[in-house]
Amino acid sequence: MINGIKQHGVVGKNGRIEIESELPEGTAVEIIVLVEPAGSAGSDVSDETRYLLSTEANRQQLLEAIESANAPENLVVISPEEWNVAFERKASAINGH
Repeated sequence: MINGIKQHGVVGKNGRIEIESELPEGTAVEIIVLVEPAGSAGSDVSDETRYLLSTEANRQQLLEAIESANAPENLVVISPEEWNVAFERKASAINGH
């Protein structure tokens, strides 16, 4: 049985709000309506992006991190065999072998 439903919607004509569910007709439900702030995209991703870009220091640090990640000299390439050897060593150290 469904324990919760989360949907985004827009208030329609005469204040009507509709949701769709697979609940059987007559099921008692509790309805909570959360109103998104004006101009909000309604997304956690946009909130995170807004936070990351909220100050000059954050913006600068993010841009530097992106540049660093994209720099060819910071790229580390290993073969599948090298990965397996490194992973087996790490797993052995964790397991005490």
